[in-house]
Amino acid sequence: MNIKIVVTQEEHYQFANEICETIETSAKLRGTGIAKRTPDYIQKKMENQDAIIALVDGKFAGFCYIESWQHGKFVAHSGLIVHPNYRHHGLAKKIKSKVFDYSLKKYPDAKVFGITTGLAVMKINSDLGYKPVPFSELTTDPSFWKGCQTCTNYDILKSKDNKMCLCTGMLYDPKEKQKIPPRHPFNVKVLNRLNKIKEALFLKK
Repeated sequence: MNIKIVVTQEEHYQFANEICETIETSAKLRGTGIAKRTPDYIQKKMENQDAIIALVDGKFAGFCYIESWQHGKFVAHSGLIVHPNYRHHGLAKKIKSKVFDYSLKKYPDAKVFGITTGLAVMKINSDLGYKPVPFSELTTDPSFWKGCQTCTNYDILKSKDNKMCLCTGMLYDPKEKQKIPPRHPFNVKVLNRLNKIKEALFLKK
């Protein structure tokens, strides 16, 4: 495949609707919660050059965008998605690596964080140097947590005062030079088991 991964430009605004639809469809198929975004919101990210898009022969293949919080103290990568036609080629990792490096250049003093239930995303984050952390180490900006209101698991987050949910918090602090490979390799089985424990605790009737 002839894959092109670039910072978004005006020519990419046309893909905003398709990106939103692909993100929402993917979340429904996985049965996971997700903070919904509108095409207007996605386009605004493109306009601010806070997004990365992957194209294959001019067609939308993948996407991810950047959000900043607390005056640039924290940044997060959201909406990481690969179109179904281009999955199983390692594209998600390439997009994530691109947006990660771009974030470090655009926001050099920021801590990079994310919350996710996806084991594949956790694996990618771990390879980049993120470490699992409690939510207390993430941004306290209420605007970030407000974005979780459209997630199916929001009631759990709210009941725990934004301190815990089904998602796992992960953080990269550039001051700690975490890009050195972690001593302990990412263990998918362990994380999967922990996720199931959380689901059993939080989703029990």
